[in-house]
Amino acid sequence: MSRAVSKPRFRGGRAVVVGIPFAWLLAFFFAPFLIVLKYSVSEMGAVTVHDVATVAEGTVKLALKYANYVFIVSDDLYFKAYASSVKYAAITTACCLFIGYPFAYFMARSRATLQPTLLMMVMLPFWTSFLLRVYAWKGLLDEGGWVASLLTALHIDTVLQWAGLIDAAGLYMHTPFSLLVGMTYTYVPFMILPLYAHLAKMDLRLLEAAADLGATPWATFWRVTVPLSKAGVIAGSMLVFIPCIGEFVIPELLGGPQTLMIGRVIWDEFFSNNDWPMASTVAVVLIMLIVVPLAVFNKYQAEARELAS
Repeated sequence: MSRAVSKPRFRGGRAVVVGIPFAWLLAFFFAPFLIVLKYSVSEMGAVTVHDVATVAEGTVKLALKYANYVFIVSDDLYFKAYASSVKYAAITTACCLFIGYPFAYFMARSRATLQPTLLMMVMLPFWTSFLLRVYAWKGLLDEGGWVASLLTALHIDTVLQWAGLIDAAGLYMHTPFSLLVGMTYTYVPFMILPLYAHLAKMDLRLLEAAADLGATPWATFWRVTVPLSKAGVIAGSMLVFIPCIGEFVIPELLGGPQTLMIGRVIWDEFFSNNDWPMASTVAVVLIMLIVVPLAVFNKYQAEARELAS
């Protein structure tokens, strides 16, 4: 009888696989967050931020200033900035989904030899500078730009003015419209890539089975394709919505006074008002608005996967 020779197993493999990403998050997310949290409850001096803990005569004194959090709740400026950020991030996410889903569907259903080319076209904008692409939209939407001229020739400016996206006919820059165009253009690849990854792995036999059962192509799309791609829709929406909330560059270059977002408020508090505790408080609240719903969503997703298995 031959004895089976067991291969040596690296028992610490699971700990390494889990530990490396965990250490990365601790070093580059949790530790900086603690620093910002500390600043948010500190007192601002003439130049620097005072320490929250001081040692004098053998006594440790802890001074935590929570007035900034109270001020955020009582001041309408911050509430409007948060609400504006959530609104424009949600609209941008919807626009990216509206544009990205058909494109991802077309990519997934195209020939296998053509898919790498289409995927490269989606990633091609990342080969150029982010600032250059945003500045390009300033020229395209400004007076005399060919996009602005085309929109005016098609009388789309009338519809945009009726929707409240522009202030006057033919004026597209520094409006909610220019802001949404810039953000949608920038973040639509983040919607297409997760959708394509899920649609490309879909079992096409399910579509054939639905057709054999008498379902029309439209019914098959809504009852089979869309539910099976829900994970890609959620992943793409998260990848677009979360960075859009804290976006600063695009609102600064393409937006106007009526498109105040929380990223601009944080910038003003840091560099214009030199109030680091207040800026840190705004940033902490913004992180909580993003992380808490995301954590709750991941919890329910994990429970749903456990029930399904």
